[in-house]
Amino acid sequence: MNKSSTFAAVALLAVASACGGDRAFEEFHSFQAQAWSERDTASFDLSALQSASGPKLIALKYNEEYPFSNCYVRVISSDSSGAVLDNKLINVPLFDSKSGQPMGKGFGNTFTRYDTLPFELSEGTAQVSFVQYMRQESLVGLEAVGLKILK
Repeated sequence: MNKSSTFAAVALLAVASACGGDRAFEEFHSFQAQAWSERDTASFDLSALQSASGPKLIALKYNEEYPFSNCYVRVISSDSSGAVLDNKLINVPLFDSKSGQPMGKGFGNTFTRYDTLPFELSEGTAQVSFVQYMRQESLVGLEAVGLKILK
């Protein structure tokens, strides 16, 4: 094996081992027309997840057209029969209150902000749903919402 093929094999192995190693679950729900309607519920099926003991993160993908500094989101967890286990309202800051700069990571005018859910999901949670709670029919500038559970 020559040096270039050895380097390529090592680089491929490093990339493959880095992908997905820290997370047990990650999924995004994209919104049409880059706007989150108050009637649009983003639901995530956790029934196949072996363990959800690690930190839980909400992710909001947004752009500079978003007109507010934060986003209130209702987090609803339910069991496999659909019974609601928890129903909590959280506040996710998206822009710094003093500087107005986006708080997420990204490039151009699109950013993704991860924030830890400030509570644990109840035992037996099979589904988590997010509903925007900003009292606006449509939140322009919100492109997607996601759930990430770390190992």
